[in-house]
Amino acid sequence: MFTLHWMDKAAENYAALRARADDAIQTRKSKKKTKSSKDEGLFKQVYKAIELLRANPKHPGLHTHDYDSLTNPYNKDAKVFEAYAQNATPGAYRVFWCYGPGKREITIIAITPHP
Repeated sequence: MFTLHWMDKAAENYAALRARADDAIQTRKSKKKTKSSKDEGLFKQVYKAIELLRANPKHPGLHTHDYDSLTNPYNKDAKVFEAYAQNATPGAYRVFWCYGPGKREITIIAITPHP
């Protein structure tokens, strides 16, 4: 398992996704509906991607690959990676990350819809 570190913007995005999912759950329960909302599903997918990333950054389901448009916050010559939280959907969410700052550590740089 890797230890996760979060850049401020990534932590804010994750918290916002979680808050929207929590609100959707409360609304659904108050209306006695059983079908999950899009916000609940999105958070579940992002959460799963981060947990897979923590366990194995090379997990095939993440489709991890290099991403050149972001700079590594620890070493400008080191790589930044993109992992899929969603696939085959318009505006699919991605998790941008890098190794570091130490061994067995990963930093989450951003969680955003596909640019």
